[in-house]
Formats: sequence, structure tokens, C-alpha cells
Amino acid sequence: MAKPSFTALVLLTGLLLAGCGGDTSGNESSGAGVNVGAPINLADCTNWNDASVEERLGTVAQIEEFTGGPIAGTEGSGRILEEQEAYDMFERACEPDYARAFKLYKLYGRAAAFQALSEQVEQENP
Repeated sequence: MAKPSFTALVLLTGLLLAGCGGDTSGNESSGAGVNVGAPINLADCTNWNDASVEERLGTVAQIEEFTGGPIAGTEGSGRILEEQEAYDMFERACEPDYARAFKLYKLYGRAAAFQALSEQVEQENP
């Protein structure tokens, strides 16, 4: 029987520890106010569609605060959308029934990344 490699043991240990004791409370320290009723890492389009405008705006602020935070190992920070752009994007993305389980932070992150790419293309091709 072959001995497991050290690298395999380290990876397995990391995977096991990653699932233990994780904080699923979202960003409770945020001063962003109310949210859609779910931690930002769990909030989905169903939560968005069921929320009031105030709760939606609070969630946009929390996701922006999280996504726009510092990037580990660099002096940079994450890309963010304007509040109205983010709100409108969630309204469009969460409208279809099939989108009910889409995670809001993933939609936001992808939209912010593509916005940056779009801005770069516009700068290169005036």
C-alpha cells in the first residue's frame, strides 16, 4: 500500500479545517443597515425579491463593503459598482424564476469584473 504524500496530507488537512468553525454571519460589523434577511455570503435572488427597497440597499452596501475591501497580499482593493448600477443589475438578474438560487455576492463580483474589462476596452478603443 502506498504512503500518502506530504502534499496530499496538507491539502486534506486544509480542506477539513476550511469547513470547521466558519463564520456564516456575514458582515455584521457593517454600518450598512438592514439587509435582505440573510448573511451576504448566503443571500440569493429569492431573498432579494422578497426584500423591501431599504433591505435591498443595505445588502448592496454590505456586498460593496465586502467586495471592495483589501485584496490579501497586495495594496489594492476589489472592484465595486455604483450603488444604482448594482441595484439595477440585481433587479435584472433576479427577475427570472430560474435565478432564485443565484448568490448575490457572485452576481456582484462578476458584474464588477466585467465592468472593469469594459472600461479597459473603451480606453483602448476610443
